[in-house]
Amino acid sequence: MHYRPAPGRPMSDPEAAVEAERILRTEFRDQPSAPVPTSFRDETPLPAFGPTPPVLQPETRIVPAWAAGTAVASIGIGAGITGAGCGVWLVLQGLAAVTLTSVLMVTLPLAALAALATAIGSAVQHARATVTRTENHYAGPVTQHVQHTEQTARGFFGRITNR
Repeated sequence: MHYRPAPGRPMSDPEAAVEAERILRTEFRDQPSAPVPTSFRDETPLPAFGPTPPVLQPETRIVPAWAAGTAVASIGIGAGITGAGCGVWLVLQGLAAVTLTSVLMVTLPLAALAALATAIGSAVQHARATVTRTENHYAGPVTQHVQHTEQTARGFFGRITNR
C-alpha cells in the first residue's frame, strides 16, 4: 500500500513515519535478491556420433591500431632487408676474400637502419594514435577494477621502471 498525499499538502509526522517504515521494510530486506545471470550455458546434449554442430565463437580480442601498424611495418622492413641482404650477398659472392665477418659488416648497417626506421615509425604512429572508445554492455551487477601502469625502458640493456 503506497501512501500518496494530496497534491499541495505535506505529510504529517505520523504519516511520514509510516511511509519511512514502509520504504525501509520493502527496500532493505534481509534476504538477498536473486542474482541476475550474466552468462548462459547450453545444456542441450550433443549427438552421440556424427559431426558436432558448429558453435558461434565471437572474436573478442582487440589489437590497438598502433600495434597492428608496427607489426605490419616490421614484417615489411624484414622482407625488404632480406631482399637487400640477398642482393648484397649476390654482389659479394664473386669477391675472393668474402668471409662471414665481411658480409655481416656490410649487412648490419642496413639492418640497423631498418630497425631505426621501424622504431621511428612506431614512435610517430604511437604519438598520433587516436583514443579508441570501448563500450561494454552488461546485464547484471558488474565490478570493474582499473589499474594504469606507466612503464619506461632506458639504457641499452633495457632497465625497466614501472610506476
